[in-house]
Amino acid sequence: MELDWLEDFLALVESAHFSRAAEKRNISQPAFSRRIRMLEDWIGAPLFNRDTHRIVLTPAGEQWRPVAEDVLRRIYLGRERAQEAAGAYTATLKFASTHALSVIFFPQWLERTEAEQKLGVGVSLATDNMAGCEQKMLQGQAQFLLCHHHPSAQVSFKPNYFIHLDIGRDTLAPVSAPDPSGEGPLYQLPGTMDRPLPHLAYSQVSGMGRILAATSALDGPSAWLTPAFTAHLATVLAMMTRSGRGVAWLPLSLVGPDLETGALVRAGGQEWDVPIGVRLYRPRARQSPAAERFWSIVKAMNEQPAEG
Repeated sequence: MELDWLEDFLALVESAHFSRAAEKRNISQPAFSRRIRMLEDWIGAPLFNRDTHRIVLTPAGEQWRPVAEDVLRRIYLGRERAQEAAGAYTATLKFASTHALSVIFFPQWLERTEAEQKLGVGVSLATDNMAGCEQKMLQGQAQFLLCHHHPSAQVSFKPNYFIHLDIGRDTLAPVSAPDPSGEGPLYQLPGTMDRPLPHLAYSQVSGMGRILAATSALDGPSAWLTPAFTAHLATVLAMMTRSGRGVAWLPLSLVGPDLETGALVRAGGQEWDVPIGVRLYRPRARQSPAAERFWSIVKAMNEQPAEG
């Protein structure tokens, strides 16, 4: 069994499509398919149901998935510890962050953390949608995951493998471009049955899309929306909203400056808002000394009572 087979397996789980998974792994689809078959031959059972439109895991595949994730995570962590023991390891904190939090929140939060105590290490940030960030954590490619959180929306992390700290608060608020007349928003909630509002929505791989679906924020009894555009990045939806393409629920941490300048305005009152948290995840297993020290600093900061 080869390490590449595990990474191939998890890439196919994430994309549910052979050609997209092969592209992500930078190999041809025939070669990718052969490696998946070799993994299945090694295990002695089919891992994917290929008879459906979307590739889905078989019961054997469901059993194998957490094993593959755990093995990869332990291998990458073991490599770091071996390099550290050999004196060849350069201490670096590796973060995965959703795009929305990487733009404004992450730089400011990291600056506050460093003001509390100098880190003295390098920092690496990989941005992706929520599903991609989860995979980076599960495969051991990141030590920390920064994402939005709501109790109603589940993540794919098992509590016995990962722990978290709640480090901030945010709000998903409906926003619109301003009306050219200067009187309020171009699109005002709740809309009408005859003239539903164009809705700029998140795709299924988006963490905020999961949150809005879980909280039924878009199912108000008097809200009339029609799908106009879908993307997994809040930054893309913000750009489309600024250009007047519709109404979107966007995090205030991202569009706060737009609301201040008037580039965007609220499309409805606060009854349409969805309060959310900002959460930092890490593996429960012990990390590098630099990562453990960073976690202790962040934990101490969040245990301090807020001033005022």
